[in-house]
Formats: sequence, C-alpha cells, structure tokens
Amino acid sequence: MAELHIVGEIVGAVGFEDKNLFCKWGVEAGSMWDLVEGEAGGQTHCDYPPEGEPGVVWSHPVDLHYAAKSLVGWPKMWFQVWCLDQHGAKDLSGYGFCHVPTSAGMHDVDVVTWCPEGTAMENLTAFFVGGRPRLKFEEVIHSPGDRFRLQTKAGGVVKLHLGICVKDFDKYNVAH
Repeated sequence: MAELHIVGEIVGAVGFEDKNLFCKWGVEAGSMWDLVEGEAGGQTHCDYPPEGEPGVVWSHPVDLHYAAKSLVGWPKMWFQVWCLDQHGAKDLSGYGFCHVPTSAGMHDVDVVTWCPEGTAMENLTAFFVGGRPRLKFEEVIHSPGDRFRLQTKAGGVVKLHLGICVKDFDKYNVAH
C-alpha cells in the first residue's frame, strides 16, 4: 500500500481575543486510509502567556503514519481552540480545519479559525454568564455539507509546522 507520514507540531496560535488557550485536535481520513501508527487526535496543554505576548505556544507533537489504497479521503486536520477563565471554566474560542499538504517536504500551515455567531440574546447571555454558542454536530468543522449556512465571526490562527513524507504512491498507482 502507499504510505503517508505526517511528522511535525502544532506550534501555537495568534490573533485570538482570549488568552490562556488550549487546543483539541484530530485527523479525519476516508475509508480508503488506515492509521498504521500514531494518535489521530489529542489536546495540547493550556498556555498562559505573559502580558504583551502576541500569541500562545503549544509545541505539541504530531506523528502519524497512514496506509492508503486511494487518494479519495485525503486526511484533514480539525481544531477546536478553547480558553480558560480565571475560575477554570472553559469556553470556545474557535473552530478550524485544513487539508494535510499533498507534497512531500516541510510545510508551515496557517489554519484560520471561526466561531458561530449567536443571536442577540445568546451574545448577551454569553457576556454576563459565559458559554458562547457552539456547534451541535462537530463534524461540520471539517465536512463541506452545511457549513455555508452558519453565521460566523473570525477567530485567530493556529500555526502548524508539518513534515510530509509519501512512499510507494507510484508503485501502487496512487497518483499524487
């Protein structure tokens, strides 16, 4: 089978209104892809940057090895960025996703994130009580179906540094 290795890190994030951020992440691949080794999801630590810092640093490792029968369902990475307030309550800061780069080599990837925009009443409640609007179905983050119907606002940017290694795609007639 053709193989894909993804080795790198979730470097950090910039441009978020909130501080004290952590990130839940995962990788979705089609049915023609098998995860041979690695964890296809996880969570970073929470970074508490000092005042004046432009972003957070996670340096969270990513190390995945896939076997593929087809290019259909090429892996995509999804992200949920969360913040912790002074009381330890978590709140959503953004959703985002990206396709894993298709060419071999080192890649710096910027993942732009977004948040669902609530109604006026939801925004008022979130301001006083907390608890911003969230997605009911998290598959919307990375699937093309109903995402265009959402009212959203911009979040920040998650920074990735990924090394991509492809093996035997030509041998098994899997064009890339």
